[in-house]
Amino acid sequence: MPSLSTTKYTVGDYLAERLAQIGIKEHFVVPGDYNLILLDKLQANPNLVQVGCSNELNCSMAAEGYARANGVSACVVTFSVGALSAFNGTGSAYAENLPLILISGSPNTNDAGQFHILHHTLGTTDYNYQLEMAKKITCCAVAIPRAEEAPRLIDRALRHALLARKPCYIEIPTNLSGAACVRPGPISAVTDPVASDKSALKAAADCAAEYLSGKLKPVILVGPKLRRAGAEQALLKLAEALGCAVAVQPAAKGMFPEDHKQFVGIFWGTVSTDAADSIVHWADALLCVGTVFTDYSTVGWTAMPQIPLMAAEMDHVTFPGAHFSRVRLTEFLNLLATEVTFNDSTMVEYDRLKPDPPLIHTAAPSDALTRKEVTRQIQNMLDCKTSLFVETGDSWFNGVQLRLPPGAQFEIEMQWGHIGWSIPAAFGYALHYPERRTVVMVGDGSFQVTAQEVSQMVRYNLPITIILINNKGYTIEVEIHDGSYNKIKNWDYAMLVQAFNSTDGKAKGLLAKTAGEFEEALRVAAEHKDGPTLIECSIHQDDCSRELITWGHFVAAANARPPRPST
Repeated sequence: MPSLSTTKYTVGDYLAERLAQIGIKEHFVVPGDYNLILLDKLQANPNLVQVGCSNELNCSMAAEGYARANGVSACVVTFSVGALSAFNGTGSAYAENLPLILISGSPNTNDAGQFHILHHTLGTTDYNYQLEMAKKITCCAVAIPRAEEAPRLIDRALRHALLARKPCYIEIPTNLSGAACVRPGPISAVTDPVASDKSALKAAADCAAEYLSGKLKPVILVGPKLRRAGAEQALLKLAEALGCAVAVQPAAKGMFPEDHKQFVGIFWGTVSTDAADSIVHWADALLCVGTVFTDYSTVGWTAMPQIPLMAAEMDHVTFPGAHFSRVRLTEFLNLLATEVTFNDSTMVEYDRLKPDPPLIHTAAPSDALTRKEVTRQIQNMLDCKTSLFVETGDSWFNGVQLRLPPGAQFEIEMQWGHIGWSIPAAFGYALHYPERRTVVMVGDGSFQVTAQEVSQMVRYNLPITIILINNKGYTIEVEIHDGSYNKIKNWDYAMLVQAFNSTDGKAKGLLAKTAGEFEEALRVAAEHKDGPTLIECSIHQDDCSRELITWGHFVAAANARPPRPST
């Protein structure tokens, strides 16, 4: 328990202390008059670092990226004009299973009762609309009506977010941030995890082991929720005990070691890597661990597995004929690993059908730069301290084709799929992991959405490498459904960095039109430690991956399905 003191302790102090106690250091903010007192209180806490962002969309996306690195994050904005923009990144955190704490200042508590019409609002006297909207995109949304209620409501929201691995929302009126408040009790009341029900856990593992023992060709398929549950080591233990082939969904790339002898590639239907689709479709039992099946991950519903699925989720296990609630994923995988029988039949078969390593053409230095050459050179720069962000678009497909060395990290926002996510998310991520080399693969259209946050990379001297593919349009949209609206105004991206530098920045902007120029630009980026390096890669407008073209055709067909006739 913290010692009692005669010094005034406030609601803002309480929130600041709780954020620090749950492991947040940097928190992301955009000031507005409804949150200024709260920002003062957060800034006064010696264990917190306040990070200003260019706008609320970028602020929420930066917090989303920070949550990927740190496990939890906080975003602080003002009422309505700020929070509604921040809802976008909050939606991403919800879809991607990340506990982002969205905090919004709100009007003075006296105004609603006096029926005042206020700025930054819809022009009505009902100020509950933001809370009601927040409930749709968070696991817990609270608005503090009185200072006395703050400890209970703040603790409730934080605990829900940490347990569910989802965002929460906390609304604090501007005149309550500095109001007197009691001091917090032990943080364990907020952070203590909920363990599996012992009986359900044992029954689930026993039933799963029995189910797998009756199968000849088991395969494990890994999904993106594995990392959110902190279950990567438990999966590795189970995989090695079972001995079978392990494929991963594209959004789970990097969650199983790609140099492991049981790794068989990315399962993504017709655009799978390393013949992963062949071995998945050959299996007679598919253990899905943290998987997410969407129109994107199944290539327009063409790659749904055709056998009954055994699904281990973050907090429950389901397979044909049985369901077990309150079973935590890590505990389930660890226990199941002690009960399964070794069966490497899918690895024996995979060794027969796996493709030979591709022959990769190395361009001459004077050759015009191509997508394939960009990808080849990025592959050569990856090492154990690289964190690679791939933006929605062809960067997904180019990034998935890369082979990650041990220790390399891969970040993708495939469920939400917001173009522009990678720039602010990489900024937030790099603040937590300054010792890692953060590399972003992004298209020109995506970059234009959130380009402002490069200025924060400059401000904080973060050596992020931005590899910007300039093909003058929304290529992923072109391959789904083309139209004049997919063409965008071209920028001089390399020159734009100089505007962010102003008089004190140290970012570098480079242009590469040939293979040799790109190689030199990567060398410069690797040596530049005082700020970001943006490399504008100018390639032909029609130069995109075969996988994107194929995927786009199937997704377009899924989108174009006619309505079912009414019955």
